[in-house]
Amino acid sequence: MGLSAVTPLLVTLVAEGRLSAGDAAHASDVLRGLGGEPGLISWIDAGDAIDIAVTDVAAAAARAALEAALPAIDIIVQPADAPRRRLLLIADMDSTMIQCECIDELADYAGLKAEVAAVTEAAMRGELDFAAALDARVALLAGMDAAVIDQCRRERVRLMPGARALVQTMAAAGAHTLLVSGGFTAFTAPVAAEIGFAEQRANTLLISDGRLTGAVARPIVDAATKRAELLAAAAAHAMPLSATLAVGDGANDIPMLEAAGLGIAYHAKPKASAAADAAVRIGDLTVLLRAQGYRRADWAVAG
Repeated sequence: MGLSAVTPLLVTLVAEGRLSAGDAAHASDVLRGLGGEPGLISWIDAGDAIDIAVTDVAAAAARAALEAALPAIDIIVQPADAPRRRLLLIADMDSTMIQCECIDELADYAGLKAEVAAVTEAAMRGELDFAAALDARVALLAGMDAAVIDQCRRERVRLMPGARALVQTMAAAGAHTLLVSGGFTAFTAPVAAEIGFAEQRANTLLISDGRLTGAVARPIVDAATKRAELLAAAAAHAMPLSATLAVGDGANDIPMLEAAGLGIAYHAKPKASAAADAAVRIGDLTVLLRAQGYRRADWAVAG
């Protein structure tokens, strides 16, 4: 979301176990160099995360300068007057809440991982139409035994570090949590349950006689759907968009990242990173807890 140059900002620096007062001083100097006026500096957890209040500087300029000056530290810049602890989390799954792209791993069982992964990468970079790329990749899986889906999930799907801590901590604090993926319900349903999401949305792989047909049920979950799910969830829970948090890594996440009160790109493709309010470049998903001011003692489960 766009922020004016006069909006008071809150800058959070995160580097678990590696952050020093010197880093905060360096960040303050960078902000002063932009014409900003750093104010209160307060530790969230000593050595892990710290907040710096600042005025008279634009959010985009502050983020760019701080990321360049502190390349080993995650930087979250947000309006100081926004709700700190967000009331809605909407998250992508593949390469965000889990460590793989499920369709690529499925394709590996058919000996097609390299071919499918190349298309996935191009789609996530925003170089291909998402729906067309999805159809093309799924078509290559036609005839695969549906039992391979569960095998793939057991053998290949691993949660992203910090996923359970993020979702369960926010849920314990009263937030609604929603997993929305351009992937498949055969993966999102068990992943959502394992992490602790309240709801999940994804595409459905069509199966006939125990084998994949090579098609996906319509309508598909695409970039527009993700944004619509964010807006619908906020409306259903009567919360302002300023109280929402979105996280994702690919081009199909951009509309929801832009619509959220705080959109965070997670180890993301360049277009998604540029479109988001902030980017996690170094740490895990618990950086999103630090962005909301959560101390480690507040986490529902370990990171």
